[in-house]
Amino acid sequence: MNLKNFENKLHTLAVFHSFYQSPLWVKLSAYFQSETEEELLQSYTDLCAYIYSQGGDLSKIVERFVLDDENYYQLLLHKESGKEGLIERSMIRELEILQQLHDLKGEMLFKDLSYPYELPSWSNHVADLKQMYQQRLENLNREGYGIFARYHMFQVDENGLVPIQYPDPQSLASMTGYEIQRNALIQNTLAFLKGMKANNALLYGDAGTGKSSTIKAIVNAYKDEGLRLIEVRKSQIQWLPSLIESLAENPLKFIIFIDDLSFQTGDPDFILMKTILEGGSVASLSNTIIYATSNRRHLMKESFDDRAGSDIHHNDTIQECASLASRFGLTITFSKPAKDLYFEIVKGYAKEYDLQLSDSELMIKAEAFALRNNGRSPRTARQFVEHQKIVESME
Repeated sequence: MNLKNFENKLHTLAVFHSFYQSPLWVKLSAYFQSETEEELLQSYTDLCAYIYSQGGDLSKIVERFVLDDENYYQLLLHKESGKEGLIERSMIRELEILQQLHDLKGEMLFKDLSYPYELPSWSNHVADLKQMYQQRLENLNREGYGIFARYHMFQVDENGLVPIQYPDPQSLASMTGYEIQRNALIQNTLAFLKGMKANNALLYGDAGTGKSSTIKAIVNAYKDEGLRLIEVRKSQIQWLPSLIESLAENPLKFIIFIDDLSFQTGDPDFILMKTILEGGSVASLSNTIIYATSNRRHLMKESFDDRAGSDIHHNDTIQECASLASRFGLTITFSKPAKDLYFEIVKGYAKEYDLQLSDSELMIKAEAFALRNNGRSPRTARQFVEHQKIVESME
């Protein structure tokens, strides 16, 4: 390989232009710009150290970049504006260049050095980048691209989306009780994923009954089908229109998740939320849906003064307060479990944690724990089992 020609080729990436912001390019570029043998040795070992920090296989680093890159060609493809000839040809040419990088061995860089001792190197493996990339393009609506290919849960700040590095691992298989409620939300989500008419959903009920966990477990279960979650705090509701609009051309499906949603009387975000749910232009997009949880049936914190009121048309004011919840097409109620359901949930967690208690002992201890800790709920059941596991481990 002629290294100078290879370097020049690497300078011609347009579709994969973001490569120039990658750490791999920074290290490679430093090597190509080295003038003395000492600089070459230093930049070469810096490159090796970076590859080692990523697992030691250069081919995998290049593959991750190519498959996760968000670029013009993908956007054109998703817009169904056709595979633009010039851009497609450039994409193919650049994949050939990146294939050379994928297959680059350490010996190709240091073979001309006069250094007499052994130098570090890295691993490579055989793979066809064009074929891999074509498969990714055919599955954009399931795998996504950019950060949406690497992560499936996000939060929002003033700079935009922030990936959640370690999302809640909650799974549907580990959840006991509330099957009717859970299945209703699963069916709505599956309709959403299939492009059918689906409803924004409000999960209402007592604290600790698994409302938020249900949403996160569903996202974990269907992330490989193209489902992503974006958690938005109540204080960030004013960002919703621009957030939903920014996702309009993304091939994936997004649940906008608002946890513990409630409003004070006169809250300006109340009207904005109602407008979004009523079907404003940004709310009608087919790839976003809103799932919210709340401990309040009508989402509005009211005082006795609010109920007494001084409004001439007081009943209309009360109906206005209750109207937001009705804008959710699907409302699912999670009530605190009765004793039998609570014990079934406890037994489910006890099996998961392998507790060494008989059913009778388990029931007595679990009920006592609930009386001391805010009553029966799935959260209390899990806390009891986790506490009991600690007790067992210390005996």
